[in-house]
Amino acid sequence: MGSVEDCYDNSMIESFWSRMQVELLDRMKWKTRVALANAMFDYLEIWHDRRRRHSQLGRLTPIAFERVSTITVA
Repeated sequence: MGSVEDCYDNSMIESFWSRMQVELLDRMKWKTRVALANAMFDYLEIWHDRRRRHSQLGRLTPIAFERVSTITVA
């Protein structure tokens, strides 16, 4: 991450919001704010954090990465 008032401060969250907009928000309309909030929660907790492949993890899902990775505690 960048330092304070650096151009890199917002790049990661802006990238996330643009992906979320393309993958979730632009695909349908919700009748209530509660339905939208539930859809966003499901996207974050189920799809993005558990099943979506991440380039920084070697194109593995976080769960698959944890299975193949070993943690060394010093």
